[in-house]
Amino acid sequence: CNMKKKLVMMLTGIFAASMMLAGCEASKGLETDDLKITQYKGVEVSEVDKPEKVTDEDVDAAIQANLQTNATTEEVTDRAVEEGDTATIDFTGKIDGTEFEGGSSTDYPLVIGSGSFIEGFEDSIIGHNIGDTFDWNGKFPDDYSNADYAGKDVTFTITVKGISVEKVPELTDDFVKSVSDKSTTVDEYKKEVKKQLEDEAQATYEDTLRQEVWQTVLDNTEVKKYPEDEVKEMSDSLTEQYQSAADYYGQEMSDFIEQQMGMSMDEFNSQVDDAVRSSIKETMVTDAIAKKEKINPSDDEYNEQFEDMAEAYGYEDVDALKEAAEEDDLKEIALSNLVKDWLVDNCIQVAGE
Repeated sequence: CNMKKKLVMMLTGIFAASMMLAGCEASKGLETDDLKITQYKGVEVSEVDKPEKVTDEDVDAAIQANLQTNATTEEVTDRAVEEGDTATIDFTGKIDGTEFEGGSSTDYPLVIGSGSFIEGFEDSIIGHNIGDTFDWNGKFPDDYSNADYAGKDVTFTITVKGISVEKVPELTDDFVKSVSDKSTTVDEYKKEVKKQLEDEAQATYEDTLRQEVWQTVLDNTEVKKYPEDEVKEMSDSLTEQYQSAADYYGQEMSDFIEQQMGMSMDEFNSQVDDAVRSSIKETMVTDAIAKKEKINPSDDEYNEQFEDMAEAYGYEDVDALKEAAEEDDLKEIALSNLVKDWLVDNCIQVAGE
């Protein structure tokens, strides 16, 4: 009797547990007339590596790159070519007395020491002055990329037409003031750059995680019924853009698609349909999750999103952004961002093996 009672209790416990599990699973997904998401809440994704600590070396490298970007070019007229200069040259190459394809150029800017020409060519220019013309005899390496020239002797006639040097600015307070709105000293600038690098690393981490989570949710989604009117409208709009481009070039649409995209009209139409359905699916998923989880942005939340979008897309302000796009479309993007944030907050990162 006791045994039977225990068994009943065990079975009851198992059923209760399975019902709880089923209820839990069900609450992680959703289903409407148009789509079914098996799971969106608590989706498991591969763990995304947290940003590494920004070091002083990272900061120095970023500043050095910025100095390099702000380098100026200075013409040199009072000396011969030296290592590191950029020599502007004309050259004509001949193999067995005959000019060969790709062996000649005019006003070619060559950085001496870059190793971009065959061995000895650049060194031969060192010591020559503007206006000098001379012959240099060399040899293509045996493993040269063009087999027709590999291992062959070659003569180049070279004329030096100009010499310039790249002047990289020094890291001073004056330089800092010229490139930064926030910093006025070198120390402040180093801190500013460090913060920038940390923010960029964090943004990359967050974007990667958002994409992983979002793609997982999309993979978990089956669209049962697309709004076919909307599919047609978007497909027609997209196709019209390509038709306009074809008209601009005075081509038949099919010829334009063949030449520009290397595909037939059937393949093009199929890709347009796929792209449109993919876009609509994302909107349907966004709207369904927002409705289920009561993600209803206030005007302030929308405006906050619009400000971020204006900055990200390079618009001066929200007004400029709204002039460039329909407000309904902007609201859909904003809602999508908020839904993705919610999904990330509710996801589970699983460490790799």
